[in-house]
This record gives sequence, structure tokens and C-alpha cells, in this order.
Amino acid sequence: MPVIVRELVVRANVSENRRDEAGASSLRDQSSREDLIKECVDQVMEILKQKTER
Repeated sequence: MPVIVRELVVRANVSENRRDEAGASSLRDQSSREDLIKECVDQVMEILKQKTER
């Protein structure tokens, strides 16, 4: 018998980092964000290239 979920509640607790950790963390976050954006752009360009080849 299948179970149907009609409502999903997600809760999260957010806490601020200490100042000395925040600087290093933001640099890593910025770098990983740029890597993610580059990967997304590469994938979109590959999809567009495939569509134009058809």
C-alpha cells in the first residue's frame, strides 16, 4: 500500500560562525560557488551545442 505525503515540514537552525572562521569560510564558499557556476555554464553550453548539431 503506497504512502502519500501531503505536507512536508522542513526546519533548520542557523548559527553564525565566529569571526576568525568566517573569513576562511567565505573564501571557500566563494571558490566553490565559482566552480559550481563554471560547471553549470559548461553543461548548458554542451547541451546547446548538441541541440544545434541535430
